[in-house]
Amino acid sequence: MVNAAKVFKKTAPNGKVTAYLSRRDFVDHISHTSPVDGVVVVDDDYLRGRRVYARVGVTYRYGREEDEVMGLHFTKEFELVNSQIVPNKDQEQFSEVQERLLKKLGPTAHPFSVTLPESAPCSVTIDSGDDTTTHPLGVIYDLKLYVSDRKDEHPHRRNSVTFAVRKVQYSDPQGSNRQPQTLVSKGFTLSPGKLNLEVSLERDMYCHGEQVAATLHINNASRKTVKNIKAQVVQHVEVTMTNSQFTRVVSSLESREGCPVTPGTNLTKTFCLVPSASLNQKRFGIALDGKVKDQDANLASSTVVAAGKNPNDALGIIVSYSLRVKLNCGAIAGELTADLPFKLMHPDPNPQSPALRKMQSCDMDIEEFSRLRRGESVADD
Repeated sequence: MVNAAKVFKKTAPNGKVTAYLSRRDFVDHISHTSPVDGVVVVDDDYLRGRRVYARVGVTYRYGREEDEVMGLHFTKEFELVNSQIVPNKDQEQFSEVQERLLKKLGPTAHPFSVTLPESAPCSVTIDSGDDTTTHPLGVIYDLKLYVSDRKDEHPHRRNSVTFAVRKVQYSDPQGSNRQPQTLVSKGFTLSPGKLNLEVSLERDMYCHGEQVAATLHINNASRKTVKNIKAQVVQHVEVTMTNSQFTRVVSSLESREGCPVTPGTNLTKTFCLVPSASLNQKRFGIALDGKVKDQDANLASSTVVAAGKNPNDALGIIVSYSLRVKLNCGAIAGELTADLPFKLMHPDPNPQSPALRKMQSCDMDIEEFSRLRRGESVADD
């Protein structure tokens, strides 16, 4: 079967500017961020000495538009990139898609490449719990190509092209051999001995849709009885703009199998949880990769930073996950809780090196750009 390279096309309202994108994802590889590149077609007679600029803006919405009153706004807009792409003599290396587009579109086609700064936050959408909300909460990117005399001039809609893009992170294709585990104990007032709980995972990195398999060992050296076991996958969200933090349970189960665990006995148990946005009917506050109304919208990926850096120093919306196990010992004795952090991410769709990423045909599937589908990666639709 022959694979065709998908190219996204959009034309300005006046029909004078047409842009082609080979992908719509800025992929964060921790050490660097892959650019979004493409080709813009604009006639020299229309330019008449003017230039074409590429602008990347990010909208950081941390409150509902319906709650904005008395001049109060819950949104911030930043311009991260604004560079001249026509004429541009700096770019010397072109991707294979760009080379084929240049040959196909002729002399009025100009290649361009846009790179985000390292501090740019990842794209995340927070479910507001209201299907009528016009603007989603979270971090939203857009790429605009426009014709202007000056860089600082406000772009006009008639001669500009706007794409919805996003910044994403993928898991390391080489993976990690680390097996997370934790051991917690609890003593009881006026009662000798302790209740010990050890929880372990097979690995510290899981992909969306995979089962999170956990093993727990209970050693009851106390005089209390474990009546039931509850396991949850908890999503931790930090909104840096408002310095607020909250958690949401994205998967849970409760079991009495093997219970009660009486004093002086042990129990070893393995269970599986599948964190998913579709399993949560009330998704208010859950961080998503996708838009709220998408049926295939999945949970937001974990925020990953370079070694030696603190994830809490990242900008935007910071997302992390943990497995939480609770042992219920009754109303008086209370609960013993263990939290074990892990990462939830998408696998890298292109794990091989760029030199090996050769297209298998000369065909190009040019698609008129439509609203971004955020439930899946749009780098290689």
